[in-house]
Amino acid sequence: MKLVQAIIKPFKMDEVKDALNEIGIEGITISEVKGFGRQKGHTELYRGAEYVVDFIPKIKMEIAIADEQVGKVIETVQNAAKTGRIGDGKIFVLPLEEAVRIRTGETGLEAI
Repeated sequence: MKLVQAIIKPFKMDEVKDALNEIGIEGITISEVKGFGRQKGHTELYRGAEYVVDFIPKIKMEIAIADEQVGKVIETVQNAAKTGRIGDGKIFVLPLEEAVRIRTGETGLEAI
């Protein structure tokens, strides 16, 4: 099993979610996060005063999947989240040791 983490722009969340549903992904956890990469934040003007926004709002999606689904999930997220501009995000794939469905006690792939 694998855990795919995707950091994307907030306005792309629905598009990515719908694309994942189309390929049969049923479970997604979404968190609102802040961070920066190469874009290093930006400056904004508020009531005549300029200030630096160091951390950019992003969406973090976490998807637990079977090993054979990794390639399709990465391709789907990448295609749906891409704008071609800086700050489109990143995708991370981590090994997932175990999954347990609390309600039924199912484990492994049955739990996801």
